[in-house]
Amino acid sequence: MPRTIIATDQAPAAIGPYSQAVRAGNTVYFSGQIPLDPATGALVEGDITTQTRRVFDNLVAVAEAAGGSLAQIVRVGIYVTDLANFAAVNAVMGEYFQQPYPARSTIEVSGLPKAAQVEVDAVMVLD
Repeated sequence: MPRTIIATDQAPAAIGPYSQAVRAGNTVYFSGQIPLDPATGALVEGDITTQTRRVFDNLVAVAEAAGGSLAQIVRVGIYVTDLANFAAVNAVMGEYFQQPYPARSTIEVSGLPKAAQVEVDAVMVLD
C-alpha cells in the first residue's frame, strides 16, 4: 500500500527524522505533537491548559492538511509529565472533540521533547 506524507506549515515542522503524519489507504497516523508554535518552532509559554490548546491546534492543522478533521480521529494518545494535570488536559480535549469521542489512552511519562508538559498523537480514518 502506498504511503502519502502529510506536511503543513500550519503545524510545527518535525524536530527529528519523522513526518507530521503519514496516510496509508484511508488511515492517517499522526506523529506526536508537542506545544510548539508553528511560526517560531519554540515551545509556547504558559500553563498546561495553554500548552494543551496549542497541541490540539497543531493536530487540527495536520488533520486539515490530510483532508480531514478532528471529527474523524478514532484514537488519541496523550502523554503528560504529571498526571495531576489530567483534569486540565481532559477539559481542553472536551473543547476540541464532540461525541462520539475517539478511543484514548493517557500516560504519565518522565519527560518530553523540549521540556513540554504534554504530547498528543492520533489516528484518523477518512471517509
